[in-house]
Amino acid sequence: MTDKGSVSPVEQQVPAKQRKNKTCMRHCKKFWWAYLCLFIVIVVLVVCLILLVAIPKIAQKKLDNSELQVDGISVTQTRSETYLMGINSTIRSDGGVSAKIAPFRAEMYLEDIEPHTPFVVLDFPETTSAELQTVNVTDKRIEIPNMEAFTTFNTMLLGQKSVRVTIKGDTTVRVSGVARNYGVTYKKTFELTGLNHFAGLEVTHAEVSTEPDENDNNFHGFVTIPNPSVLTIEIGNASFNTFLNGENVGTTYMDNLVLSPGNNNASLRASISQGPVLTALTVEPYCQDGIIDFELSGDGVTNQGEELSYFSGALSAANLTVPINIGESVSRDLGVDLGCTSSGNSSRLLI
Repeated sequence: MTDKGSVSPVEQQVPAKQRKNKTCMRHCKKFWWAYLCLFIVIVVLVVCLILLVAIPKIAQKKLDNSELQVDGISVTQTRSETYLMGINSTIRSDGGVSAKIAPFRAEMYLEDIEPHTPFVVLDFPETTSAELQTVNVTDKRIEIPNMEAFTTFNTMLLGQKSVRVTIKGDTTVRVSGVARNYGVTYKKTFELTGLNHFAGLEVTHAEVSTEPDENDNNFHGFVTIPNPSVLTIEIGNASFNTFLNGENVGTTYMDNLVLSPGNNNASLRASISQGPVLTALTVEPYCQDGIIDFELSGDGVTNQGEELSYFSGALSAANLTVPINIGESVSRDLGVDLGCTSSGNSSRLLI
């Protein structure tokens, strides 16, 4: 017979669970404030991590992933220590985050030349994170921060097919809805097409005379100078030592020279020793078609009476070969037809 006062195992377990639940409830009622504080601390930590770590990293990543396209650069009113500079550029981004980038001062330097010495320090305006926007810097007076670096830039720009330039500057970004500025670094490297040592330069017209003019010039002509770059450069008045077969035969001048993108038509004048030129026209290969290759080496550049060492240094870095149909000019302007001779002696024709 079963004892009525006994309790089955199942009946004993139920009160045990109830006691555990009641204990937990009493604990929560007693220490609810501690759990609330812990929750608040966790929320604050998460928000701080988002504001102080996540957003700056996202903003920096957005800047790093944006694309910079330089549409045009102008270097005008060139002086010995300063010049006016303008830049037209386009920035593309995914536009996922609405933000404003504060105006900032940036350095420009040659990416492939160590150490990275800036040749330009330029102020950039405020920009946004729009998917497509135009950023223009209009005619800012630039003081050359390092003459050697600027000369190196001009030398590479004039002498190479392309150069890589980096723009770098520290600024701040403010994300829409967040009342805080975050420090970021804007750094972009872009490729500039160079003038490739004036490849394709052509003298389209040449005139010679027996009597020098008031400037002691006995040669005048016109030249087409290609500029495949996006740069407009006011060079000024350039003079070149002129060589024929390694011999210095005079000086060539290009006045008020401004190179814009595309083909540029410019005048040139020269004071040339005619004897070596006429002698060359009587020997091969020049006597066959009358075309003589002259070598020009930069001698000096001035603008508004000031010497521009950064251009003269660049133009003297390497000789420029200029073919000129002198034979045709001599025949037309002097009435002298020269032919090939075995000895190359043309003393009877020297002027």
